[in-house]
Amino acid sequence: MKTVPVAFAFDNNLILPACVCISSLMMNAGKDTFYDIFVLYSDKSGLDRRSIDSIPVHYANCRLNYCPVDGSFEQAFETRGITVATYYRLLLPELITEYDKIIYSDVDMIFRMDLSEVYGTDVSGNYLAATHDVGINLSPAGRKYIASMRGLEAGEYVQGGFLLMNLRKMREDGMTEKFRALVGRKFRYQDQDILNLSCRGGIRYLHPKYDMTDYSFYYAVHHMQEFQALCGTDDTAEAMDAGNLHFNGHKPWKKYCVNFDIWWEYYRKSPVFDRQFYFDFFYSRLNELDRLSLWKRIKILVRYFVYGRSR
Repeated sequence: MKTVPVAFAFDNNLILPACVCISSLMMNAGKDTFYDIFVLYSDKSGLDRRSIDSIPVHYANCRLNYCPVDGSFEQAFETRGITVATYYRLLLPELITEYDKIIYSDVDMIFRMDLSEVYGTDVSGNYLAATHDVGINLSPAGRKYIASMRGLEAGEYVQGGFLLMNLRKMREDGMTEKFRALVGRKFRYQDQDILNLSCRGGIRYLHPKYDMTDYSFYYAVHHMQEFQALCGTDDTAEAMDAGNLHFNGHKPWKKYCVNFDIWWEYYRKSPVFDRQFYFDFFYSRLNELDRLSLWKRIKILVRYFVYGRSR
């Protein structure tokens, strides 16, 4: 049995997507993979654990560990509706001392693969491994932002939503204190900027399939050569068809967005499926179906009227 530690950080506002995210992780777990799951949350605000605790009831090959975080980041910069919980990943070298490396993931993610392979990636000599942030590296606005940040270079900037972190090296080099020293600054991309600035020169780049954002799909479809050159791969089909989906822009549990139907399919199969919530979402948006392709409309209606009602 291969043990893969995975950490998430969120507050009570993200209980639903967190449960769906972790459920997707378990649905695609290999038969020999055991996930040691760490949930980082505010010690002051607490966390409603009822829905989260349903996950190990349905999936035997995992363990839940709750890790309260003190008020270290209460005054940290918040923007775009992203709360201080986003900074908790910076404390993992101190919080998770039983492992030398760990996977960190945002909860607006749908996993479509087992993570034991990427966990086996050699990060010795590096602080972390991550995918390129396609939008920031390739979009005109993103490149302008990078140019405004001393110490950052276009083509090197990584996405902070999926990380393989070398906790041992971070502890040895006192990286947590370096992170803390930057938390007070008003970075547009918060902890992601901090990780890029602090870990520059110690980052290994992962295949884009591990963290496919909205921008990843846009550039893979409309600017494939730029996408492939940045990510160092000519294999975009695997990333698009079977890669992990990161909804770092529009949220599918709130509105239609790229690949939103896949998120809802995983929600429907998860332990936290609620028929009323499911129907209310789609019923209130039936007029918006006209904006979607015929095939997507058919799939949505079949799920709504057939599979949803059968539950």
